Amino acid sequence: MPLFNYSEKSNKKISLIEVGPRDGFQFEAKIIPTELKIKTISDLADAGLKHIQVTSFVNPKLIPQMADAEKLYQSIPKKKNIIYSGLALNLKGIERANRIGVRDIEISISASNTHSKKNSGMSLEQAILHGKKMVTLAQKYNMNVRAGIQCAFGCAYEGSIPQKRILKIAQDFLSLNVNMLALADTTGMATPNSIIEILSEILPLSGKTPVVMHLHDTRGLGLINAITAIECGVTYFDTALAGMGGCPFVPGASGNIATEDMAYLMESLNMETGVDINKVAKCSKQIEKIVGKQFSGKIYRILK
Repeated sequence: MPLFNYSEKSNKKISLIEVGPRDGFQFEAKIIPTELKIKTISDLADAGLKHIQVTSFVNPKLIPQMADAEKLYQSIPKKKNIIYSGLALNLKGIERANRIGVRDIEISISASNTHSKKNSGMSLEQAILHGKKMVTLAQKYNMNVRAGIQCAFGCAYEGSIPQKRILKIAQDFLSLNVNMLALADTTGMATPNSIIEILSEILPLSGKTPVVMHLHDTRGLGLINAITAIECGVTYFDTALAGMGGCPFVPGASGNIATEDMAYLMESLNMETGVDINKVAKCSKQIEKIVGKQFSGKIYRILK
């Protein structure tokens, strides 16, 4: 008897949302040329990724890597049936995204008061109110809105986050009819038990609104947590090529689940992602050469 018996789910589709060009690149000190970003995004689309988060509309003084957001988005050769989304942390970011025609946007707030202040300059209470305003503005511009909750499984500064707080924020977003709800393990503190505890409450609330898991591998539990979430019924996951990423405002933060690793694991369980692992690995190796360091992903290192 296999450890994970997915015989009844052998045709199940798992959707990977590639966040490396945003979450991965933003964590790198060495500025990656816009042209290379564009090529990477195009190559990831060729590799079968149907949703790529390409940039964030944030203060370039705080995140210099994202200073080319407008130029980048407008220069990407858009391919049919692929979503090229962005991230915004405030109303100004929504306005910037709308001006250049972004139709899919993630608005994201932190469930931790301390992290929220460091990440967005707002207290938790301010961030929740601002988050609702961001959703409303984006919907006014006819954008598809993904609402994200950072530090949903714990905070490096404050420790555990009350589950009631996560549920309340989720309810606030769901009441605004967002298109997707994302739960982010920003600090990599999630465990299989905490995944089950939160999803057992969130999934009944979300109904037909898809829930996305954004898992970091800080403590080596990223893929285990992903398997747990799948068992709970989640089919959407953020991943980053090579396992890039981290939060600039979280001490000790490490990368996301590697796109190649997640796709390989799903393939081994007869679950479909539509991702060409070798093509993604080529992108990862190219970025590795540019930044001059090895990333946390495993599979990309062993593929020729």
